[in-house]
Amino acid sequence: DASSTDKVPISILHRWKNYWIRGVLSLAMISGFFLIIYMGPIALILVVMTVQIKCFQEIITIGYRVYHSYELPWFRTLSWYFLICVNYFFYGETLADYFGALVQREEPLQFLARYHRFISFALYLAGFCMFVLSLVKKHYRLQFYMFAWTHVTLLIVVTQSHLVIQNLFEGMIWFIVPISIVICNDIMAYLFGFFFGRTPLIKLSPKKTWEGFIGGFFSTVVFGFILAYLLSQFQYCVCPVGFNSETNKFTVECEPPDIFVMQEYTLPAVLQNTLKWKTVNLYPFQIHSIFLSSFASLIGPFGGFFASGFKRAFKIKDFADTIPGHGGIMDRFDCQYLMATFTHVYIASFIRGPNPSKVLQQLLMLQPEQQLSIFHTLHSHLRERDMLLRGLTL
Repeated sequence: DASSTDKVPISILHRWKNYWIRGVLSLAMISGFFLIIYMGPIALILVVMTVQIKCFQEIITIGYRVYHSYELPWFRTLSWYFLICVNYFFYGETLADYFGALVQREEPLQFLARYHRFISFALYLAGFCMFVLSLVKKHYRLQFYMFAWTHVTLLIVVTQSHLVIQNLFEGMIWFIVPISIVICNDIMAYLFGFFFGRTPLIKLSPKKTWEGFIGGFFSTVVFGFILAYLLSQFQYCVCPVGFNSETNKFTVECEPPDIFVMQEYTLPAVLQNTLKWKTVNLYPFQIHSIFLSSFASLIGPFGGFFASGFKRAFKIKDFADTIPGHGGIMDRFDCQYLMATFTHVYIASFIRGPNPSKVLQQLLMLQPEQQLSIFHTLHSHLRERDMLLRGLTL
């Protein structure tokens, strides 16, 4: 009995020490996150790329460790080669979409932009042929399994990272809010679970509780609503990220879109009787933030459950030991990738409208004869609608 009582203080001390380490590093990562946001789009793109490469390395390393004894030829080399190919394709698409004017000025870039997809496919085919040539008798099944491992990893990590960057170009707010609400949900679910947790939520993650899940949901919705209100007031956050071809710099200046302009809403009768208010002034984006927060709280955690199942399948505690007390980079970003996909789909389905700056970038990439043809067509169209005279009057 004496020995057991001696162990209790030590276990509690170790537990609180772990919480302290996790807390301090969490605050450091959050502070670093906002510092990088302040540094601008280029810094954010570089960070996203760095995180993507590290997550890919962690998952591929697990496969290599599990099957290292088979000494499969070219496995790691081909994995990294395919990563380069896929990144070349995605970042090339982004370059053509958002930096058309810059591409148009540089002749080597014009060639790469024009034949970008063909070059990307040719690079992938080279890797595919190398894989076929590397096949070894008696290990065919395992090698095809690892080929699939690499491609699924690329799908999960690289594709989602590309969507994060796409969201960023729609406006910094579409980058900041989704990431922040996932962080908030993770922290609040942990705190509610720590202090009030009694009912297990899912067997894949024994420490997750219903109390933490529900408390995290309500906390995240409130946090997202307040954060949306604060960020909607800043042009730097709400304007799409553009590229000024004259200064060769990113710009975040615009007339704020309608969803970031304060509007008056009439409350439902039930709420009018309860709150004694008839109307309320909100930014429309605050309403959108409720849907984003709900997804982050209700569906987002399943990204973590998926990662937990993956780790249990290979009997590992964490993807890596990069961050003390937190595990690997992938352990921190398992829910973020799912959130990035939802945000991208949400923007495409409910938010995105015609983007004049993007259309202009495409027009600048056309031949002079094509640009002139479009000019005459647009001129005739505006003249028929009497828009030219009206524009001159204004």
